[in-house]
Amino acid sequence: MNNLTNILKGSSYSLSLFDQVWVKELENNVKIIEGKPYITCIIRDKDILLKPEEIVRQLYLMKLIKEYNYPKKRIALEHPISFGREIKSADIVVFDKDRPMVEYIIVETKKPKLQDGKDQLRSYTNATGAPIAVWTNGGQISHYNRKDPNYFEDITDIPKVDQTLEDILKERFTLKDLIIKDKIPNEGKSLKAIIQEMEDEVLANAGVDVFEEVFKLIFTKLYDERQSKKDKIRVEIFLEDKLSKEDRGDYEKIKLELLSLDDSNFRVLEFRNTGQSESELKKKIQKIFNEAKDEWPGVFDENSNILLSPSHLSIVISYFQNIKLFNSNLQIIDEAFEYLINKSAKGEKGQYFTPRHVIDMCVKMLNPRAGEYMVDTAAGSCGFPVHTIFQITGHLFQNTDISEEEKEDVLKVFGIDFDEKVVRVARTLNLIAGDGNTNVLHLNNLDYERWNETISNREWLEIYGGGLKRLEALRKNKESYKEFNFDILMANPPFAGDIKESRIIHKYDLGYNDKNKPKSKVGRDILFIERNLSFLKPGGRMAIVLPQGRFNNPSDKYIREYIVEKARILAVVGLHVNTFKPHTGTKTSVLFVQKWNDDPKKGPLCPKIEDYPIFFAVSEKSGKDNSGEYVFVKNGNGQPKLDKNGHLVIDHDLHNHNGELPDGVTEKFINWAKKENLSFWK
Repeated sequence: MNNLTNILKGSSYSLSLFDQVWVKELENNVKIIEGKPYITCIIRDKDILLKPEEIVRQLYLMKLIKEYNYPKKRIALEHPISFGREIKSADIVVFDKDRPMVEYIIVETKKPKLQDGKDQLRSYTNATGAPIAVWTNGGQISHYNRKDPNYFEDITDIPKVDQTLEDILKERFTLKDLIIKDKIPNEGKSLKAIIQEMEDEVLANAGVDVFEEVFKLIFTKLYDERQSKKDKIRVEIFLEDKLSKEDRGDYEKIKLELLSLDDSNFRVLEFRNTGQSESELKKKIQKIFNEAKDEWPGVFDENSNILLSPSHLSIVISYFQNIKLFNSNLQIIDEAFEYLINKSAKGEKGQYFTPRHVIDMCVKMLNPRAGEYMVDTAAGSCGFPVHTIFQITGHLFQNTDISEEEKEDVLKVFGIDFDEKVVRVARTLNLIAGDGNTNVLHLNNLDYERWNETISNREWLEIYGGGLKRLEALRKNKESYKEFNFDILMANPPFAGDIKESRIIHKYDLGYNDKNKPKSKVGRDILFIERNLSFLKPGGRMAIVLPQGRFNNPSDKYIREYIVEKARILAVVGLHVNTFKPHTGTKTSVLFVQKWNDDPKKGPLCPKIEDYPIFFAVSEKSGKDNSGEYVFVKNGNGQPKLDKNGHLVIDHDLHNHNGELPDGVTEKFINWAKKENLSFWK
């Protein structure tokens, strides 16, 4: 494939969407004429210079002919389309079966950026009346039904030669179909990119709070998928029987194998447009939303409704309906919510969601066990608590009920955050992970003396009362919210902005200078260090993400001395500068500590000593590129590799992803911790 790869180098085009057999066939047919690569076009039957867009066009022609079975006589290239006096050329046109000169499908390959291609297609379909449009750059693909001149509706696929558009819209659609047609692996897009496309298409002008309406629909879709949990088990058993571990990492093989699975007894998914009127569709989605609110209370007001108009909702559903959200480590949902929340105030507070592979490293290194109490004091979307639940139950979101014993352990996991929007996202994910119960609380953690004002609010108590009661049972002093008895704390506190309220600063030792006078302002993350240590019982352990400067700035020496006095430093892991991109390029490290403890009655032993070894590591592979996009491991066919849970494998060096990657920082730390006889790795 050398020729094709060389031609595509440096372009925005890719081969990843196409069958490798077709790629090899095209490669084998390349001819060099006067030092330049040419191909004999399968439609025009003449030699064409092979530019990047032509490679994608020729491969998509193969797809039209070999997969969709369209005859060559119905296909034209560089088809002229009139715009008054101006004539433009459409890359590929498929003509109507019964009207040979009427455009039926228009395909755009010359514009490698989605929005440019979509704008071009909109003009072509408006000029011709063609009902179906396709854009692709070989790495991503979109299929559209032109509803009217204003809107494109996303569709699962284009019809095959013997199908109609109605067949595509009205097909019986089960969890099996959702796995096969999942937009994210099939179209090479992220959920964030799909939401951005929805904004361009319809949401920006819908006159609604985009965060709220998208959140309602994600919430509703998660509920609909969860109703197919029995089918999920059937799919898992079927694939386990049919595919080797290696083949489970190949999405194309999974799709191929699933085609033979009989799903006639599977539940039909409801969260989709099946050809009903727009008003009927809205009634159906509202009904599912109401059921989801009953199942997972305390996220949306019981009287809340979907506010998108029927026509706007129809478009948005078409984008969402073919995305599989459940049985996920929630990376895709995180990225989407981070984008949505960042558009409001999240980024201004310097708090960004922690990438899941960083969370996994912290959880694996601190080794939480069933029965231990864990808290995240700046919980964001609750990645640390949710992954702690994964660790103690031994499984990810399996879309199945968890046992009563597991529920008891899950209810020892807590999250606290001061951003109400984020708390609702976190509660949703925790309600699912905890099977209907959660300890995610909306509180300002640094201002604990004012908690009494918050919790006296009746509405707040209705939502958070159960979690608060469980939290209060862990207080050291029953009259105060200052100190607790948690075994484990993991957090990525906001590290931008200062606390300037003297009332808050006066409560913290780190709020005073070396002359014992209160400071006028203190970095928010500095106060979080002290606050977090007060949550831990003697022998309790902590992982906290901090700006790199806290570890080496001379002016921050007093912070380091404070930490050393309170706890043993276990490890410092320097994260790559790309880790929190695209939101911030601040260099960060994760600090791991264990609170000193000489009394076995109070907690795990960690006897205070003056001199001890510390584990240091620096990540050289962040899992993201310079622009902040995730970098995924590829399989032998050059396609993104999947793990046994169907997740894309991020290319990083923090842990071995259960054997999918080489051993990383985590595995080296575990070996070191066992040699050091650390209490939680004995």
